[in-house]
Amino acid sequence: MLLATDLDGTFLAGDTAARTQLYQLITTNPDIQLVFVTGRGLENVLPLLADPTIPQPHYIICDVGGTVVDGESQQAVQPIQGEIDGRWPGEVAIEEIMAQFPGLVRQDVPQERRCSYFCPPNVVTQDIRTAVEGFGCDLLYSAGRYLDVLPKNVNKGATLTKLVEFLDVDPEEVLVAGD
Repeated sequence: MLLATDLDGTFLAGDTAARTQLYQLITTNPDIQLVFVTGRGLENVLPLLADPTIPQPHYIICDVGGTVVDGESQQAVQPIQGEIDGRWPGEVAIEEIMAQFPGLVRQDVPQERRCSYFCPPNVVTQDIRTAVEGFGCDLLYSAGRYLDVLPKNVNKGATLTKLVEFLDVDPEEVLVAGD
């Protein structure tokens, strides 16, 4: 079984006793492959790997799907990462195009293969969508304040699907958890 779980609001949340029981179940069951799937950048996931109470993931999908690495070595999972890299026009190009739109505040967090902003819903206009699409990218707006510019067809779900295919895991053996 492959357990793919979001971190914030899901795997790291909830009742401490229940979380401890889940973590122990995962740690003691070799038939469970754990995948962290998060919007966080890899740099913000790595400290979790040093926490002895949290099970070690087999794989990590982070940067809203823009990064996929082996959980033990933190090395990119190829060819998936290469495909994502090939679609990313670069941070500088995206920052330049987004600078023309007022109301966007760049998130001050580590980011790879994405540019993330804070903004209210009224800022996400067709003009922004058209500009981003012109660079071969997608906009992802969530929780009424998070705006991510990602390579075309890249998101947490799409990258997880590619990882499941790469690992040759039966989709019926995949459990996805998120808030």
